Amino acid sequence: MARTRMIKADFPSVALRVLPIELSEANDAVSLWHRHHQPCVGHRFSLGAIDSSGVLRGVCIVGRPVARLAGAPRDVCEVTRLATDGTFNACSILYGAAAKAAKAMGFLRIQTYTLPTEGGASLRAAGWVLEGEAGGGQWKHSDGKPRRTDQPTDKKYRWAKILNPERPNLQLVAFDRSQVSLFDALENE
Repeated sequence: MARTRMIKADFPSVALRVLPIELSEANDAVSLWHRHHQPCVGHRFSLGAIDSSGVLRGVCIVGRPVARLAGAPRDVCEVTRLATDGTFNACSILYGAAAKAAKAMGFLRIQTYTLPTEGGASLRAAGWVLEGEAGGGQWKHSDGKPRRTDQPTDKKYRWAKILNPERPNLQLVAFDRSQVSLFDALENE
């Protein structure tokens, strides 16, 4: 299948702004624009790219890793859907914004998967790195149900971006209830 190379001159220049959106809003856009996936059931956060008129041009849904062995949900988040109306640079802007938000939230890494027919130019432009082939094939859920077949089951490529390599480990420290809190001291005045 021949790919058509598109250049910036093929698209009108549109200034985009990224803002948080509700999952229901993102899923409405996924229903309209995504070529091979249905809306998501859940998310950690969703982002929208809007133009200067407030028209939604793209959405990004970020959730927990779908694959069980893809990383601990506390450490890794995953772009589970990204869809646009074709606006130039919308994908790159959304991938970059998703990584920036995930970094601010303290995640170690962010990842996503693409089909072999998708080149990954937007991911490279946003500073993501191709880690190689991953997934694909048929498998069963832990409850024995087969994998959905209404979405691609082919091999995919995993892309990732390291966000907070120096993040300290989480430690839970026991609270000594015998210590007087600031609020207790104020009440006793």
